[in-house]
Amino acid sequence: MRSQFLAILFMSMVFSWSRFAVAAPTVGDTYVYRVTNAYNNESRGQVTYRVDKADSDQVTVSVTPDQPSLGLPYTNVSTRDGNWLRHPLINHDAPVEYTFSPAYPAYMTPLDTGKSWSTRVRATNPNSARNNSVRVDGEVLGTERIRTPAGAFDTIKVKRRVYAGDWDTFISETSIVETDWYAPALGRPVRTERNSSYLNPQQCGASSSCTPVRGDWNLIELVSYSQK
Repeated sequence: MRSQFLAILFMSMVFSWSRFAVAAPTVGDTYVYRVTNAYNNESRGQVTYRVDKADSDQVTVSVTPDQPSLGLPYTNVSTRDGNWLRHPLINHDAPVEYTFSPAYPAYMTPLDTGKSWSTRVRATNPNSARNNSVRVDGEVLGTERIRTPAGAFDTIKVKRRVYAGDWDTFISETSIVETDWYAPALGRPVRTERNSSYLNPQQCGASSSCTPVRGDWNLIELVSYSQK
């Protein structure tokens, strides 16, 4: 009986490890995502991510949208565990490319259900040299098997509430909600939902209450991928 119990325990550990082992990025890995406007369910286009460099401590990825409305091509740099070193962040409904120090905590491994974190990082705009203090409140909601256009994946659901630190004279900082369905088998999210809002009292007039200005609400899903 004891040997049977140990065998079952061992198989359970193997299954758990294989299900949630994180894939290592390789130069040439390519991932294509469909971007959908979640307000009206209309397609906005596709974005292609290609791994250009994979060092021992960081990964460089070229990002190429196929529609001008999704922005210009740019470069992402992240740590090996997916935390951002260089990445756009929504500021008042427009993406601004920042470098982060320390790394923006998209994921705080191990991603155990119920785990949470609240961290401030410095975001520097290389063009203006402006520094923002960005707060990231993250939480691991649990595991979920989901289906995307690229297939079915076992995922870890991670939610982040982000305060972008982009205060302007009369405009509040941007509040962003990001939810990732992270697939360890690919080492990246296979679905992301993102929306943002901010307050602009100048648009409220004499009203005693002010409705937040809503930014884009996007659903981003993996359509296809190729790993080397």
